[in-house]
Amino acid sequence: MTLKDAKVGKIYKVLKIHGHGPLKRRIMDMGITRGTPIFVRKVAPLGDPVQFNIRNYELSLRREDSSLIEVEELN
Repeated sequence: MTLKDAKVGKIYKVLKIHGHGPLKRRIMDMGITRGTPIFVRKVAPLGDPVQFNIRNYELSLRREDSSLIEVEELN
């Protein structure tokens, strides 16, 4: 499952970041690394972007970018 398919109010753990080059580097520079928990805070009214809580800060990502992040749901 990718972060694009994540549900609001759930917590997920990052398994892998797909892609390569500057986009992957940018995602990692924002603090999204393997094993990091991510809380899905809310979705914008038109569905894009999505707001996440990661490492005690708020981060908004486009759905296109969040489709590169493979996650699993935490219980």
